[in-house]
Amino acid sequence: MKQSLAAELAAYLENIEPELMNVTRLFGIPDSCWEEPKRYAFEMEAEDGESCLCRVTNSESGAQVCLQDRLPPMEEDERLGQLHRKRTVRRLCKNAVYQAVRQDTGLQPPWGSLTGVRPTHLIYEYLQKDQSPEVNRRLAEAAQYMTREFDVSQEKAQLAADTVRAQLGMLPPGDEWMDVYIGIPFCTTRCTYCSFSSGEIGRGKLVEPYLEALLKEMEAGAQLLRDSGKKLRALYVGGGTPTSLNEEQFDRLMRRMAELFPDAMEYTVEAGRPDTITPRKLRSIREAGVGRISINPQTMNDETLRIIGRAHTAQQVLDAYAMAREAGIRHINMDVIAGLPGETPADFARTMEAARQLKPESLTVHTLAIKRSSRLHFEQYRLPDGEEAAEMVRMGYDTAREMGLAPYYLYRQKNMAGNQENVGYALPGHTCQYNVDMMEENTHILALGAGGISKRIYPEEGHIGRSPNVSNIEQYIQRVDEMIQRKQELFKEE
Repeated sequence: MKQSLAAELAAYLENIEPELMNVTRLFGIPDSCWEEPKRYAFEMEAEDGESCLCRVTNSESGAQVCLQDRLPPMEEDERLGQLHRKRTVRRLCKNAVYQAVRQDTGLQPPWGSLTGVRPTHLIYEYLQKDQSPEVNRRLAEAAQYMTREFDVSQEKAQLAADTVRAQLGMLPPGDEWMDVYIGIPFCTTRCTYCSFSSGEIGRGKLVEPYLEALLKEMEAGAQLLRDSGKKLRALYVGGGTPTSLNEEQFDRLMRRMAELFPDAMEYTVEAGRPDTITPRKLRSIREAGVGRISINPQTMNDETLRIIGRAHTAQQVLDAYAMAREAGIRHINMDVIAGLPGETPADFARTMEAARQLKPESLTVHTLAIKRSSRLHFEQYRLPDGEEAAEMVRMGYDTAREMGLAPYYLYRQKNMAGNQENVGYALPGHTCQYNVDMMEENTHILALGAGGISKRIYPEEGHIGRSPNVSNIEQYIQRVDEMIQRKQELFKEE
């Protein structure tokens, strides 16, 4: 290894501590372990110019873990070569710290040493090394690789492999495609666990100015899509709760969406709060050509709904489903959350029984993640422990299987109960292309509305360009022209 590169890698390691904190958090160890005197000291050495060694020492016990890995060869593009080497070193250091803490605590997190959002990326990474047509064999070996190299449990590794199997049967990504996201950042009430860029609709004084700005950005976005020569792949209207708009406002949004963005292969509208759904709004959805909606109870226990700030009952969920079916909606997704405050596995079992009765075409089982910006983070509620959360997640998996649903997208977040995951399950032919594109980050995204993040994919470089819209609703209204210009810069011809 050239001395300059060794020095560059050493400098990089000085900034890796936040990622190593994510590893120790997997075991419930407080971040103070990284304060002086540090419980875990790590160092890196360059070996024979082609490999590096990472040594982690427990300052309390003196125990050491040493891991070594070969560095990828340098490439003609020096910048990309250094990037790939840095990734190798980062992975090596995280695995070394993981092994040291696992040895120290005797615990094994279900996802092993993985702290990233997308475990499926490891499956795809392995598949790229073997292009044989024997997909089932390759997926089985990829799952074994996750278990062997990252200490992922066999159950979770198989889940990741099954998810990729479903994705391989979907429309593959390509530079010629673009997805569109339209955000409505309003809700009737704010859930206590929520950290999204949304606000309570209140008297609705910001709705009309927001819609005016949004429609302007939608018109500019439609022109950008035409100018780019990309084909519209999937369109997703999310939030917030889009159906929190009144009937006239919602109808106006649906009509303009259909005019500006015709011929998508898939349209989804979040109708998450059952108390915001009306026959007229469902008719607007149908007339706009939308084939998929989400009605999200999160739980079917009224007391939990009260605790988390959902201003509806379980019965209203049942009523909304019946209304949607009567309106001719053929694909309904249902979101539920494992690990909600005060809930037991028996409570979650009641939610799963309701799912069996309602028979949604797709079911998303989330695991509660407490973020700093959510109210629940600051309020004292009894939360299910890791074992209970794991039991609930497993119950969601079993229920989906019983209903004939298979996993098709998967992602993780920080601070998830029991170090679990979020999984989308669907009947054959009912996967959501937009969800997969977002989670795998392999398709250009044109995001419109407050808080949206547009993405341009550079597959050859392994790089993603991003253009975020401001999250604050009032700032978005005032600065919508700037948001339009940002996206034009992101997607301009090079």
